[in-house]
Amino acid sequence: MASQRQGGPGSGRPDGAAPRLLIGGRLVAGERTYPSLDPATGRVLGQAPDATPAQAEAAVAAARRAFDTTQWPSDAALRVRCLDQLHEVLTEHKEELRELTIADTGAPRVVTHGAGLDEPLGIVRYYADLLREYSFTEELGEIEARGRRHRRWVEKEAAGVVAAITAYNYPNQLALAKLAPALAAGCTVVLKGAPDTPLVTLALAELIAEHTDIPAGVVNVLTSAGPAVGEVMTTHPDVDVVTFTGSTATGRKIMAAASGTVKRVFLELGGKSAMVVLDDADFDLVAMAAAFTICSHAGQGCAITSRLLVPRADHDAIVERVAAQLAGVRYGDPADPGTYMGPLISERQREKVDGMVRRAVDAGAKLVTGGEKVDPGFFYTPTLLGGVDPDSEIAQEEVFGPVLAVIPYDDDDDAVRIANNSAYGLSGAVQSASDERAIAVARRIRTGTLSINGGNYFAPDVPFGGFKQSGVGREMGVAGLEEFLERKAFATVVS
Repeated sequence: MASQRQGGPGSGRPDGAAPRLLIGGRLVAGERTYPSLDPATGRVLGQAPDATPAQAEAAVAAARRAFDTTQWPSDAALRVRCLDQLHEVLTEHKEELRELTIADTGAPRVVTHGAGLDEPLGIVRYYADLLREYSFTEELGEIEARGRRHRRWVEKEAAGVVAAITAYNYPNQLALAKLAPALAAGCTVVLKGAPDTPLVTLALAELIAEHTDIPAGVVNVLTSAGPAVGEVMTTHPDVDVVTFTGSTATGRKIMAAASGTVKRVFLELGGKSAMVVLDDADFDLVAMAAAFTICSHAGQGCAITSRLLVPRADHDAIVERVAAQLAGVRYGDPADPGTYMGPLISERQREKVDGMVRRAVDAGAKLVTGGEKVDPGFFYTPTLLGGVDPDSEIAQEEVFGPVLAVIPYDDDDDAVRIANNSAYGLSGAVQSASDERAIAVARRIRTGTLSINGGNYFAPDVPFGGFKQSGVGREMGVAGLEEFLERKAFATVVS
């Protein structure tokens, strides 16, 4: 396993060796390394291998060989056994992974008991169980054509070699939400972890290599500091599918890169989700939900509701309540069980967040609370902006920080218009005293997921993805498996 927080420069596995890449069934050192920083302190946590384009080529070649020459794509029983093993070993090492996740990502301990670690383990279990019962053949019945009867059916088979590229915020969830369905489908995978959180991804590689029967080359794991490895993965002619989670700007580049060989592309991109507060909602509950949502993992979540849409007449009252809730958010050492909010991932991200807040104030928004950097580490105080113009940068662009923009609206139609006034369409929420009224409004909002009065949709069996520039395709659920399947139609003459 890779190092925990107490590890110093050069630390990695308990024997002192640096963590390694997984290529063709072998754990191999990088030709060079780069430092992974602890976001809570700014100190070097460990050294990660900085894969070269040649190593990326080798990983793709290994995945291609495994797909073309082994029984992996056709042996569902083997895939079930390996997914069971993966779930078992992840569960056995969960507490080690928890400490590593806290250190590598800056996620507070409470986050790792949810989407940061514990919940993603259920994704592996879900796809192992789904594979046990999923039918890869669909009968279409018989038809009469040209004077004869014909039986038709469809067989679903693995799409091929998958290039999977993840973001830094929830590395366990993102890796397993790509790996588990791809492996269940019979694909082989080259997984690239985010540059800012490499140690978590490399720990997964080590567990796969040393504790499962997944054949050599079926899973390959890379980390790198720069874009060259990703460029190989997204353009290589032997890659059939690209799945990426990250910013919309990068997603556009990946889509363009993959177009040269017409690869299938699944993109889970940015969001600027709105929480719509209807005039009959409980404003105290709304304030609590809005405040603690925006501070979850320091706002570093693509589906977080970072726009709070409120009735114009109630704007000031709601802002006052939210500010009071934000004042109670405890931030600090993410390893402390009492901490709710940890740091941002890097100084680069903190500067981006701070710059957006400063420009929002210059554009006329009111800084109600927050907007401050806290050292050491990359902390940024919970921030509330009132009276935000719905067309301004802070209302339109993803911040990825603990910054909540409050936007007043005139009536329900105006609220829907503002909620849809976005290039994104990933998630959202509606709060009302009436579920029926909230659902009616939610159905008019063009997003891939919606929470009604605090409802939680996030689970392994629920497809997750977005409308518009929030992405293409769906992750998790049966839909997530079928992202990695091709359909082949057959017909034979019956009589």
